[in-house]
Amino acid sequence: MGSPSGDQKGGLGLRREISQLGFGAIALNGTIGAGIFALPAIAVDHAGLFSPWLFVLCGLLIMLIVLVFARVASYFDDTGGPVTYAGAAFGPFAGFQAGWLLTLSRAAAFAANAHLMVTYAGWFWPPLLDGLWHNSGVLLICALLALINVIGVRQGMLALFALTLLKLLPLILLVLLGLGQVNPEIFTGTPLPPMDSLGETLLIVFYAFVGFESAVIPAGEARNARRDIPLALVRTILAITLFYFLIQVVTVSVAPGIGSSKTPLADVAMILMGTAGAAILTIGAVFSISGNLTASMLSAPRMVYAMAHIGSMPAWFGAVHARYQTPANAIVSYAIFSAVLALSGGFVWLAAMSTVVRLLVYVGCIATLPILHRKIGEYPDQFRLPGGMTIPVMALLPSLWLASHASLKSWLVTTAFMAAGAALYTFTRRRNA
Repeated sequence: MGSPSGDQKGGLGLRREISQLGFGAIALNGTIGAGIFALPAIAVDHAGLFSPWLFVLCGLLIMLIVLVFARVASYFDDTGGPVTYAGAAFGPFAGFQAGWLLTLSRAAAFAANAHLMVTYAGWFWPPLLDGLWHNSGVLLICALLALINVIGVRQGMLALFALTLLKLLPLILLVLLGLGQVNPEIFTGTPLPPMDSLGETLLIVFYAFVGFESAVIPAGEARNARRDIPLALVRTILAITLFYFLIQVVTVSVAPGIGSSKTPLADVAMILMGTAGAAILTIGAVFSISGNLTASMLSAPRMVYAMAHIGSMPAWFGAVHARYQTPANAIVSYAIFSAVLALSGGFVWLAAMSTVVRLLVYVGCIATLPILHRKIGEYPDQFRLPGGMTIPVMALLPSLWLASHASLKSWLVTTAFMAAGAALYTFTRRRNA
């Protein structure tokens, strides 16, 4: 459960330095990353002029899930996020599996985004597009971000704030310049895509919205976790949904035939602003994905750290650096795992894999709410949901529907990873006993 003061149990030796603005930056960077720079073309290819509404549908679904997360997060001020939630509701093994799966998801997303970041950088230096230089660039990203986050959470947050500004400015410029060319047919009854492909398309587009849960994981380093995290989640996701919708409106209006592009927003910027605009947007993509990767490296290792502290993983992963007071071993391990995944696959498969696993974790966290409500009750000024369990049920059913559209390969890999996690959990518990 959440600790009363948070200084001893919640932080476990970590410094409480993250504000509400900081959690908003983590949620924003955890969400806005590679997806919005690659998915507009895929959305146009699958849905044409209807594609902006795909982002609205995904935004509505993610908001339902975010509201549930905000409610659950208001019970805790401990590091771990879903690890803590599932553990408190269903026991330590469930907490471990939630953290284990989310670590896989975050690492797969980190690997996918690192690939895309180096691909965008290849616009300036073509050798980065593939081969040895491409893979070397991916490995360098993993090593550099690990080093920054080992040095300290404050350094990680400063890098995050800087990258947030650098990522948003080119996208805002793209929207402002493109709104004058909006196609009115988008708003006058565009046909719905075929239902047999709509679920698969939404599953792909949904990748642009996952990652907000990065903000709930470092709660043990918050100044006021129970107040700040719920508000940061809801406000950030509302803003992101509107932003994505506008970007897609501009994309499909300016370049309706962009469905086969690998760098769609750079191509739109080329049409609107010429070569200089494409260069600005490409730099923005590099900064955007850098911010996403920084948020991932900041938050995901904290899950590994939390699992070690509840005895679900070897204690080595829970060690805090004596000088920097960061979970250094967990950070380095996460960086190595992400690098291995990055070298094993490209963007599309890793992105789909990340989304499927994350949906499973979302379903598990939604299921914790009625149990936590019964076990803990309520306290004054807690974040509340209208309608009792109506919103959790509304979040649960579409999540299951989306997950059902995943490929067999994704399910097999996920099952194998869960089995490996169960073996590690059993080994660790027996050794501790």
